[in-house]
Amino acid sequence: MNTFAHLIELRSRIIHCGIVIILLFSALFTIDEKLYTFIAAPLLKKLPVGSHLIAIDVTTPFMVPMKLALVMAILLAAPFIFYQLWSFIAPGLYQYEKKRIYPLISASLLLFYSGILFAYFVICPLALGFFAKSAPVNVTVMTDMKAYLDFVLTVLFAGGIAFQVPVLTVALVRFNIVSASYLAHLRPYVIVAAFTVGMLLTPPDVISQILLALPMWGLFEISLFIAKQRS
Repeated sequence: MNTFAHLIELRSRIIHCGIVIILLFSALFTIDEKLYTFIAAPLLKKLPVGSHLIAIDVTTPFMVPMKLALVMAILLAAPFIFYQLWSFIAPGLYQYEKKRIYPLISASLLLFYSGILFAYFVICPLALGFFAKSAPVNVTVMTDMKAYLDFVLTVLFAGGIAFQVPVLTVALVRFNIVSASYLAHLRPYVIVAAFTVGMLLTPPDVISQILLALPMWGLFEISLFIAKQRS
């Protein structure tokens, strides 16, 4: 295929991805309020009696659930998007390259979703519970629904990105970029990097940083053990 044919194929695959996202968004938009209630559950369970979420701007009650529906549509379409990307790239790879890369892509996608679930069910309840209880006695916690959604989405995507550590570690060893023993030697730096990345990815609070950094460190140790066994 020449360059023009490649561009046409790429355009076709992008259009297919866009159609899937639009269809998913259209379906999710009909239940956007229920989606927001689900996302808000970790905070609502921790708020004191009489506290609730509020909307500061006039358009917030409409725009925020719609934004959530769009983000959820993209997340649900991620496997299809990765499939289209892989189908576009794979013909240009050697067979041994496909055998090495395809498992890493599959594992990356699975770990990304696992990281999101971990952030929602573990990090968010613990962090939000701590913040809700930290309010002074005479202060009633009334969180803006837009600010809360931004906070949760940041934590969820941070969890998904943080769970890519095993893929990165195994890839470095499998493609002979570094050895497993050298990565083990870098363990102190990896620990510092985990807390630094946790600080950069999560909102500016120590609780979220620690709750994200510790799993990253643990995943590094697990992936390092697996890499040593296969090296």
